[in-house]
Amino acid sequence: MEQKPLIKVAVIGPESTGKSTLCELLALHYDTQWCPEFAREYLLTHGMDYAYDDLLYIAKGQLAMEDEYTNSAKGSQLIARSSPLLFIDTDMYVMKVWCEFVFGKCHKWILEQIVKRKYDLYLLCNTDLPWVKDELREYPDLKTRDKLYYIYKDIMINQSTPWVDINGNSDERLQKAIKAVDQLIAG
Repeated sequence: MEQKPLIKVAVIGPESTGKSTLCELLALHYDTQWCPEFAREYLLTHGMDYAYDDLLYIAKGQLAMEDEYTNSAKGSQLIARSSPLLFIDTDMYVMKVWCEFVFGKCHKWILEQIVKRKYDLYLLCNTDLPWVKDELREYPDLKTRDKLYYIYKDIMINQSTPWVDINGNSDERLQKAIKAVDQLIAG
């Protein structure tokens, strides 16, 4: 039996927009894996007093973790013939926006990875969910979160990978994401 190529769906957007929850729910729905955000564990361990160079370390950690999950998902597909999908919480566009928003510049390595890494679909999480306090979140005000959302939206509009705006309540978000993924799978 011919192995289908792994379909990679990146979930991006400002903080507290349900990215991790959406990845987890999609992975459950499609009986597959999702790659969590490396930055969360890094910042929980090292604290929120991060520097510009920490973001490069986080970016490299994110892609190393993504590669591990990619290899695992490909292996699982061969054994169980499971859905050839991997949902990824955060990509290098997120790292670019974070670098530029906080420090006004971005590491060349991150920009190079944006060109090299390919995804099949982006799900852009909108800011219409209530902000949830978390020890790692920096921008509780809607004005800043909306500003970040529109930066992501501009990036999505100006790149070639299909993308879908994910908004509404939790169930509506999941249904929109499932519809987009199903359309992608159907070709």
